[in-house]
Amino acid sequence: MNTGNLYRLAVMGLALFFIVNPCLAQRAASAEDELAAIMARHQAIGLSVAVVKGGDIIYSHSFGWKDRERSEPLRAGDVFRIASISKSFVATGIMQLVDAGKLSLDDDVSHLIGFRVRNPAYPDSVITLRMILSHRSSISDKNGYFTLDALNPEKDAGWAKAYNDYAPGTDYQYCNLNFNLAGAILEKHSGQRFDRYIQRHILEPLGLYGGYNVDALDSTRFATLYTYDSKTDRFTPSPAAYQSRAEALKAYTPGYSTPLFSPTGGMKMPVNDLARYMIMHMHYGQAQGVRILSEESSRAMQTALTPKSGYGLALRTLNNLIRGKALTGHEGVAYGLYSAMYFQPDEQFGIVAITNGCNTGFTDDVINDFLHAVYNCLYRNFLL
Repeated sequence: MNTGNLYRLAVMGLALFFIVNPCLAQRAASAEDELAAIMARHQAIGLSVAVVKGGDIIYSHSFGWKDRERSEPLRAGDVFRIASISKSFVATGIMQLVDAGKLSLDDDVSHLIGFRVRNPAYPDSVITLRMILSHRSSISDKNGYFTLDALNPEKDAGWAKAYNDYAPGTDYQYCNLNFNLAGAILEKHSGQRFDRYIQRHILEPLGLYGGYNVDALDSTRFATLYTYDSKTDRFTPSPAAYQSRAEALKAYTPGYSTPLFSPTGGMKMPVNDLARYMIMHMHYGQAQGVRILSEESSRAMQTALTPKSGYGLALRTLNNLIRGKALTGHEGVAYGLYSAMYFQPDEQFGIVAITNGCNTGFTDDVINDFLHAVYNCLYRNFLL
């Protein structure tokens, strides 16, 4: 099988189409040829995409391999670890508690988490919930982010290394520790374990399959993730992406051990379910007649607080993904996977695309060249 045919792999039943207009069939054929070429150019292992218009998924397709070693094709319904798009689920949960009057975005994080969270260079500057959700807290990942010990003065003598040298609220730096901290706050003030809160208050009301607890999901649906090594030009499977937490949960401390679930990047979900979640944000907090977030809170998430980055509260706005369109959403990179979920709320369209491994560069430091090409292909063929 030649390379072009390999990436055109579309065995009957692998793709899930939502064709509401007969002319979309012709567009789909054109798009699939172009996507096959893009995949071949970037040596992509697999690709799943969904295109949304209004409140509907108008096109969805899976290409390539779920598990290359087993020659197992990628199918509709297969589950990916979606990486940093996960941050938006944390912020959605936090904003639900804001809507309920249990939290305020201006609350002092120290009071919310139960230990002192202060930049040592600016000890009198309060670090707020709004700051950690917008990456304006001055907290960094320099001390690690897999445990809250990284910035807890009571646990780590080197806690001061977890901060940058600018005052909280004055600058932006993307930081995973912000969202592992936010996840712990969500858990502490909801009274529910983090993964269960997300399941009960976001996924179940919207009818979505997925979750942060790998042991609660069907492992046969997991798409293998592959890390590319440019030195050897080889792809290596990344089993750590779906590592069980069952043993570690035996010593779980609510409101502190939360990074175990990786609120910052550990959501696992199929592409079509992620697209339906995106529709909720595109419609400012509701989808299919179900409202899970107030319009005010949803708009707050989408409002950029740092113009240069376009970042709001776990959602950012990009102006260079599709020329002439301001798109809001988030992207992710982890274990070789690249993901993107971006939408245009005024024009009511959006695209989700995830690859479980490819060889790509970054032209603009946010969306890689592979996903950039995929987005523009889908936009031209289905949304113009």
